[in-house]
Amino acid sequence: MELQSLLPLLGGLLSIVGALFLLLAAIGIIRMPDVYNRMQTGTKATTLGSILFLLGIGIAEPHWLGKIVLLIMFIVFTNPISSHVLARAAHFRGIPLAEGTVRDCLADDEAGEQGVCE
Repeated sequence: MELQSLLPLLGGLLSIVGALFLLLAAIGIIRMPDVYNRMQTGTKATTLGSILFLLGIGIAEPHWLGKIVLLIMFIVFTNPISSHVLARAAHFRGIPLAEGTVRDCLADDEAGEQGVCE
């Protein structure tokens, strides 16, 4: 088999793996106990899932690869930052943490305490 016939197969496999990560993110968002855990689950899994899915499309269709790389870079820079800002806004608004949460590092930081979180 030549390389041109393997590219769509490899791209399809990467897209399926990316779609599985997106599915796991959706399940994690449903199962997590509070908004902060949901955000963490959604951010990590959707970032990786989107990257793999788009990379699979870029490998299957090489003439789209340049645009796909730009999309991936946009996701890598914006998804974690937006999630961080949303989590800080939720904390600022007083949305409670899950019952089993042991330490609130942001509250400790705001209180001026030095501790494990640094």
